[in-house]
Amino acid sequence: MFEAVILLCAQVATEPCREQLLPGYEARSQAECEQKLKSTPPPLSDWRSGAPYCQPIGQALEFEEAAPGLFVHRGLIAEPDADNLGDVSNIGFVIGQDSVAVIDTGTAPWIGEAVWRAIRAETDKPVSHVILTHMHPDHTLGTEPLVLSGAQVVGHVGLERALLDRLGNYVESLSAAIGESAYVGVGPISVDIAVETTHEIDLGGRKLILRAWPRAHTGNDLTVMDANTGVMFTGDLVFHRHTPALDGQLIGWQRVLKQMTGLEVTQIVPGHGGPILAWPEGAEDMMRYLNVLESDTREAIDSGQRLGDAVETIAQEEAVHWDLFDAYNPRNATVAFTELEWE
Repeated sequence: MFEAVILLCAQVATEPCREQLLPGYEARSQAECEQKLKSTPPPLSDWRSGAPYCQPIGQALEFEEAAPGLFVHRGLIAEPDADNLGDVSNIGFVIGQDSVAVIDTGTAPWIGEAVWRAIRAETDKPVSHVILTHMHPDHTLGTEPLVLSGAQVVGHVGLERALLDRLGNYVESLSAAIGESAYVGVGPISVDIAVETTHEIDLGGRKLILRAWPRAHTGNDLTVMDANTGVMFTGDLVFHRHTPALDGQLIGWQRVLKQMTGLEVTQIVPGHGGPILAWPEGAEDMMRYLNVLESDTREAIDSGQRLGDAVETIAQEEAVHWDLFDAYNPRNATVAFTELEWE
């Protein structure tokens, strides 16, 4: 199999550069791929350098079929670095009779490209929707290749603005961790369908039920439930093994999780870990951690501790239950302390 790519450079004919997949030009031979490019030239922006060309098909991301027509990729429980290239979050796709929806896209464009190849190994149906569960870069920055294929981007009504505000910082920090070339050409993500409360997507005999939640893990959390199987993609409203990351509101997150446990859901795909958890049992570790985070923070505030001292003790009993604890718990304690101090 062959596919079409184009070389993208930060500045024309200079490094850093990366190869950008041009979705939709897959073919069994190089000649057939080149003929597709000739007969239907891809629309190219000014910042793209060089001409498109065909080469052997690249890496596909590994997915497991967790339920009929519902596929899940389990990301590593790790911080993004030059070894894992940012493959650190869970990603899914659902195949309907007419089209495919992707849920989250990973940390970098190469992951979105690898998702596209994995889908093409299962079906030739178009990717109609890319659903982003929240703004964090490990769930969003692989979106561009799927948009190039013609997919609409779907997200919480607050997603586009929140991501735009942080995009520069995200790209800068991830370029340092993964490599500058990985983010050449990455720009703002436009949301085509903004979900304020609920929304349904029909993939053809298969409905996805989307729900926007109040401020919790972030201010723009969205869940996606496949009505056919009862499997719900929670994004980072649920973590498993990976220490939760509080970037919103502690009390709001506790409240949202309590509401979610009452939903008629058979299983969930968390944002990290799993990749499949029973429900509502799959929320138990998360709820325990958040409850300990709250109680320890309140105790620290009531005893008059300073923030710098409190973050060294808050929720330390939870360390044995989570990976990456030292990377995330101090941040969570800081956010919780700041929130509860001014209740």
